[in-house]
Amino acid sequence: MIRKGRFNKPAAEIAQRYGESVSFDWRLYRHDIAGSIAHAAALARAAIITADEHQQIENGLRAIEKEIESGKFGWDHSLEDVHMNVEAALIDRIGPAGAKLHTARSRNDQIALDLRLYVKAETAEVASRLRDLQRALLHLVEKHVDVVMPGYTHLQRAQPITFSHYLLAQIEAFERDGNRLQDCLTRTNVLPLGSGALAGSTIVLDRERIAHDLGFSGVSQNSVDAVSDRDFVCEFLFCLAMIGLHLSRLSEDLIIWSTSEVGFLEFSDAFSTGSSLMPQKRNPDMAELTRGKTGRLYGNLISILTTMKALPSSYNRDMQEDKEALFDSVDTVRSALELFTSMLPEMKINRERMRAAASDPNLLATDLVEYLAKKGTPFREAHEMVGRIVAHSAANQIPLNQVSLAELKNFSSLFDSDAAKIFDVGSALTKRRAIGAPSSENIARHIALWRSRLVLTDESA
Repeated sequence: MIRKGRFNKPAAEIAQRYGESVSFDWRLYRHDIAGSIAHAAALARAAIITADEHQQIENGLRAIEKEIESGKFGWDHSLEDVHMNVEAALIDRIGPAGAKLHTARSRNDQIALDLRLYVKAETAEVASRLRDLQRALLHLVEKHVDVVMPGYTHLQRAQPITFSHYLLAQIEAFERDGNRLQDCLTRTNVLPLGSGALAGSTIVLDRERIAHDLGFSGVSQNSVDAVSDRDFVCEFLFCLAMIGLHLSRLSEDLIIWSTSEVGFLEFSDAFSTGSSLMPQKRNPDMAELTRGKTGRLYGNLISILTTMKALPSSYNRDMQEDKEALFDSVDTVRSALELFTSMLPEMKINRERMRAAASDPNLLATDLVEYLAKKGTPFREAHEMVGRIVAHSAANQIPLNQVSLAELKNFSSLFDSDAAKIFDVGSALTKRRAIGAPSSENIARHIALWRSRLVLTDESA
């Protein structure tokens, strides 16, 4: 804690332990050092430090960075945070020049800068891992492009789709996650450094040049707002929580489909676990853990929203609580994306089990409704008629596709011999040609589209 000058007594040891953050914010060191190097350059341009002092500071900071990366740097918890540890080490190395570095800067705008640099870097890393997962999904699409399966609503068989159509749906969801990250980046990519504690400084630095040096696209326009703002952290945590939501939903599908009762797929040995008691068990623990970790992502988002909701404007120490939630969510999502990218290609898909489940004629009851609708029957009337046919089928234990034409005509005179063609699953899927529907033509078009997008992303990276 900073005690010199204003205070006569040192802080209580218990207060130092309670208030320190270096045990977790040390991981911001690269961003803290990058910001300090840019700040030193601005001080030199403003003639606050000499060219020689500037060089000493930059050399000293780069040496400290290498020492941290090598694991030889000794973090001092009594110095409270990453900022004071780096600054104290710099002063110890180069003397008075190091003590000039903090001129026209506060830890308030320093941490706001470090967090923005960190979120920018992690946005790029998470986006890259999302792309890797999309590629893994696309490989599965191409490998199982023609596999028919039931689609479900309410966990009940609904209508036939293809497994590739299901997988393409997951790619779409993760694409929205990537778009959200990029949108969040536009509000993160604003330089707060130069805002001071809350009111700037009488020493005027070229903030636009600092922004350029650090790769920011803009400069904050109000110093009070700049040190108060953690919107970008909240928004980033929401983006990560949404990724968790989509991973959790995918996990739930795979878990259900891997059960003996369903048997659509099997996780590989490498991504399954056994039981401590039952030797026959193959448990989908990796998917279950991902489903569980999503709760942590939600909790981290709620924690920062709750912390920020009642703070007065400007900086308050409560905001120290943003970092552990942020770091935990980043670590959780990064590892989950990496895991799924490795796990999905090793799954064994039971094509025949899926195809058999999709052969349930009840899945085409809606097609029977549409058959009547195309012949002029109002949809609601057709829906009721087919509902009665399904009830008749169930009551008499006759599969829907084996109800005779004569029996069908008892429900509607519009039924003709071509009604039997309704129950050809391949034909039914072919007819689903509207944008977004699972016809083979649509799927082929979307495979080509995603191939192009993902390859273009590789080339532009």
